[in-house]
Amino acid sequence: MKTLLLGLLLSLMLLDASLPVAGKKPRVAKRNATDILIPKVFNARRRNSSEQNSTSLLPELDVTEDHIEYYTGILSTLIIPLAYIVTIAVGLPANAVILRTVSTKTKTFPTAILYCSLAVSDLLFLLTLCFKVHYHLNGNNWVFGEAACRVVTACFHGNAYCSIHTLTCIGVKRYMAIVHPFTYKSLPKRGCTVCSSLAVWAVFLVAMVPELLIRQSYLLPKMEIITCHDIQPLEDQSLSFLLYYKLGLTFFGFIPSFFVTLFTYSSIIHRLNKSDSHWVHYIKVSTLVFVIFIVCFTPSSVILFTHYVNLYTSRPDHLYVLYNVAVCLCGLHSCLDPFLFILMSKTTGSKQTFMRLRGKNISFST
Repeated sequence: MKTLLLGLLLSLMLLDASLPVAGKKPRVAKRNATDILIPKVFNARRRNSSEQNSTSLLPELDVTEDHIEYYTGILSTLIIPLAYIVTIAVGLPANAVILRTVSTKTKTFPTAILYCSLAVSDLLFLLTLCFKVHYHLNGNNWVFGEAACRVVTACFHGNAYCSIHTLTCIGVKRYMAIVHPFTYKSLPKRGCTVCSSLAVWAVFLVAMVPELLIRQSYLLPKMEIITCHDIQPLEDQSLSFLLYYKLGLTFFGFIPSFFVTLFTYSSIIHRLNKSDSHWVHYIKVSTLVFVIFIVCFTPSSVILFTHYVNLYTSRPDHLYVLYNVAVCLCGLHSCLDPFLFILMSKTTGSKQTFMRLRGKNISFST
């Protein structure tokens, strides 16, 4: 899978002949005092044809001192990439092991589908972090080309939302099995699981199309670096739809899943609290799953949505820096998902006992 993704990115980079040679700083002309800086963080003004450097092959953007402070600071050049490196070091082998285990040893098909989908999504997310690590350690200078920037950006956001909604599907499955066991037994579990997994992937593949269509990399002449996705000339008419798209993506990508997950796990915990004391372990695990969901996904989603609301209403905004920090928390889920699978697997026997106590012996797995 790694070879396939890397091969795709290399092919796209070879096709992208319009960018400077990787690793070389673009040639820039001296700037005069008339250049204008826009005060919004991570929103810049595209330079017009008279200001554009004639030797540059990339669109150029004017930036503020806030941009420069962030791009040269220890946060973006050391702390964030180190957090990503730890996430990659733990998450890649853990998810690879879980993917192999689930695909070969899990007896129930619905469980295998959901956890394979989650593991694949986490692995793709972690692979995009590898490119982001290089980007940050290289002084926030993107050297892989415009095509690769678009693919990495789409994979990064798309797989994060895929993980959120796959975890929601897993929560719904557990809710039905625990709270409504007889209804769960009568459901076509195989068909429901396949359809829900395919729907999640299809929706977010379509949702990521705009990320693949718009330009993501821009030259910052003042710093002599090429950014990837971080800065967009949102005042351009051609990108006027971008704010609406981002607002919709961040809202529908998280809010529905948040409330569904809140309902399912609170219902599971409430039902098990009414049972005997030997359900303490499952209650703790269910609580842990919900807490991790909240901690990993809520900060970045709420901050990003607020950031785009501020941009839409033309309010001063400095939240994108905070969002980049919150993304480090978001990445933790790809490390923790495999271990949550192990914890939840240990409760399978207890759940089967619960079914027998309720009068039916239903065979299922988490």
